[in-house]
Amino acid sequence: MSDTPRARTSADHGYLLDEQIGFLLRKAYQRNSNIFTELVPGNLTTTQFSVMHRLAEDGPMSQNLLGRSVAMDGATTKGVVDRLIGRGLLVTAPDPGDRRRHLVSLTPDGVALIDEAVNAAIKVSAETLAPLREREKETLLRLLKKIITE
Repeated sequence: MSDTPRARTSADHGYLLDEQIGFLLRKAYQRNSNIFTELVPGNLTTTQFSVMHRLAEDGPMSQNLLGRSVAMDGATTKGVVDRLIGRGLLVTAPDPGDRRRHLVSLTPDGVALIDEAVNAAIKVSAETLAPLREREKETLLRLLKKIITE
């Protein structure tokens, strides 16, 4: 066993996992995801919620535009849309302005669920940010927006 090389540690290279942005963002996201799962009805994932919310806000749109509008790649968007169609929450129909394209929209059940889910999502955000003071919340959100727009 003495021939097995020893990995360098933070004492050697100074990299402290618990202080890294990616590690902290993942832990914060896990906290938010757990709260989301507890509070949001309909067994929706965060990506499914995002798709449904975007459709509620902006109305029917192509699957391509929908995916781009919620920062998802095409394959992920297709999977999410297909699952929501399978649950009767979304539907597709030919685009009257372009027969080659289909528009994705909410069904009446989808409208009812997203309306209920948004109320819960407001609570999710509040609970996720609860450990912070008001000014800290504003600063965190401002800095995160700055990171993702660079």
